[in-house]
Formats: sequence, C-alpha cells, structure tokens
Amino acid sequence: MSVPAPNTSDRNLSSVTDPSVSSKDNERRAHILIADDDYLVCLAVERILALFNYQVTSVESGEELLEQVHDDYDVIILDINMPGMDGFETLEKLNRQQVDIPVLFLTGAGSMAFAVKAINLGAYDFLTKPIDDLEIFHVKIKRAIEKRSFLRQEKLYKKQLEQEVAEKTRELAEKNILLEQYSDQLEKATVQIMSSLQTAMEEKDEYTAGHTLRVTEYCMAIGEAISLPEEEHIVLRRAAQFHDMGKLVIDLACIRKPGKLTAAEWELIKKHPEVGANIIKPLGFMDREQNIIRHHHERLDGNGYPDGIGGDELDTLTRILIIADSFDAMTSRRNYRRNLSTRQAIAELRRCAGSQFDPDLVECFAKRLLSDPYFS
Repeated sequence: MSVPAPNTSDRNLSSVTDPSVSSKDNERRAHILIADDDYLVCLAVERILALFNYQVTSVESGEELLEQVHDDYDVIILDINMPGMDGFETLEKLNRQQVDIPVLFLTGAGSMAFAVKAINLGAYDFLTKPIDDLEIFHVKIKRAIEKRSFLRQEKLYKKQLEQEVAEKTRELAEKNILLEQYSDQLEKATVQIMSSLQTAMEEKDEYTAGHTLRVTEYCMAIGEAISLPEEEHIVLRRAAQFHDMGKLVIDLACIRKPGKLTAAEWELIKKHPEVGANIIKPLGFMDREQNIIRHHHERLDGNGYPDGIGGDELDTLTRILIIADSFDAMTSRRNYRRNLSTRQAIAELRRCAGSQFDPDLVECFAKRLLSDPYFS
C-alpha cells in the first residue's frame, strides 16, 4: 500500500519511538539513521519504522549524517538526491571512514546507472519512494539489520581472536624467557660441573695442577690483544676450560713416571683431543668448542693430530688455544725435563711460528707477556 506523508508541522530530528515500548526494550531495538532533505518523506519513513518497533534518528543532509553517525547505528537510509553532498558522495565518505553500517538508498530515481553506481560504492540495497509495499520494505530493513549483526559479530570475533593471539603470544614470550633462563642456568651448571671434574683431575698430578686455569688466562690475553668480540671470548673461554677433558677417561699414569714416554704411551695421550671432543659433542650449545677442543694439538703445517689439518682449516680460536696450550706446556715443570722461562718459551714460539703456530698471534701474545707484569 502507499503511505502518505503525515500532515504535521513539527519535525523530530532526534528520535522516533513507540510509547508502548518500555525503556528497557527500547535499548535493545535496532537504531536506524535516516538522511533525507524532504521533510514529509522523512517523517513518513520514521513513522513506518516506528510501527515496526525500530528506534529512528533523522537528519536533513549528508553533512549532518557524517557528523551524527557512530557505531551504535544498525542501518543507514540515505536519499540520493540531496542538495550539497548527495547520497553517493556521502557513501564515499562513509567508506573512507571505514563505517561498516549497511546503507540502503532511498530514491524515486530508479535508473540502471544509479543502481550500478550505488552497488559499486557498496550500497546494501534500494528502497523506492513512495513506499508502496510495507512487507517488502520491512524485509529489506530486517536483512540489513541481520547484515549489521553479522558484521558486529565478525568484528567482535576478530577482536577476541586478536586478544587471544596477543595473550598467547605474551604467554609464549614469558615461557620462552623462562626456557632461556632455564637453558642458561643449565649451561652454567654443566660448565661448572665439568670445570670441577677437570680441576679434580689436574689436582691429582702436581705437574698438571692449574694447567687449565693458566691456558684459559693466556687465551683471554691473546683474545684481548686482538680485540676479539665478546661472543668469541665466551667460546674461546669454554674451549680452553675443557680442552683436556679427554684426559678424564684415559689412563694417564704414564705422565707421572720418570723419563720420556714410550711410543705406545704417546699414542695413548694423543687420543685425548678426540675423546674430549666426543665428551662435549652431546652438548648442543658447545658445537664450536667441540671443534676447537678436537684440534688444539694440530699444527699450521698440517703435521699435528688427530686429523692432520692445517692452514685455513684452523680458525682463529683454535690457533689461539694451540699457542696458549703449548706455551704453558713449555713453562710447566715435568718430571722428565726442566721448564722454560717466559723469554725462552717466547723464543721457542717464534722459532716455530709459521710451521706450528700462527706468526701474527705469536707476536701479539709475546708483546702481551713481555709488557704485562701479571705474566712476568
């Protein structure tokens, strides 16, 4: 049926409500925003919507609608032909503001060009005026409200999902921190236990007591002399601390006997770098240290053991440990030979530089030994 415009002289631009509905029910009703410059048409639509128990707010222009619109509205009914900002321009601005309220165009102009333009701009549907069929009108309004409800639920779901993801991310970050702390504590505990075993082994022999500590200090001195990065210092320190770990499981009683070693005894001792590397191997956080420990008795010319590698195959940290370990061996007393003085040991390092030791590192170490009273 056709609904005539009511004969009234007052226009309510704020809200149209049904007095038979309680305030509590009114809070739950869908809220519709209308923009139409035609007072009679606008008032007629307001009255129809009120019959269907909708809360209605009306404005006279696109500019007013843009000022008025907020997230509490469920549907926007927008006239196309309005002075100033028409319906299309208003919808474009709503799109730029990312307003996700379904828009129904209210127009008497039913041209295909208008329809295509409206759809391209994202209009939800059309309402023709005058309103001849209240049932179809109501169906379109209800569908638009359902669309709005879906959009709200989708937005709420996304928000909840983002919150859950953020919460899970925070929880994972906290757990990662705990795991890192636990891993760090485990590493430190492992290193401490191994250091204690190494120290206990050395203390059994007066000739090797303090060897690991001194080798570590020499390595650190060379590292400082060449400005080794902090992370490299950590690797070098650990490698130095455990370079003789293989001696824990090898019978080295022959070291304490008077006189030189037999060929068989020497072959036994030569196994300790490989055995030490195998002991370290299960510790994933000491991969580099394992390689350094294995090769700390190699030579630059490739005539060392256990693998006979040399040259570029020996990295800087391994070369440092080779020098530090050899220097301490030269300056430490053995039951079958006298120890060398610091200057005599430096002379020996220089004599073997290029064949057994890295020449540049030897000179850096020599300068540090001769200039630092601590090593005198």
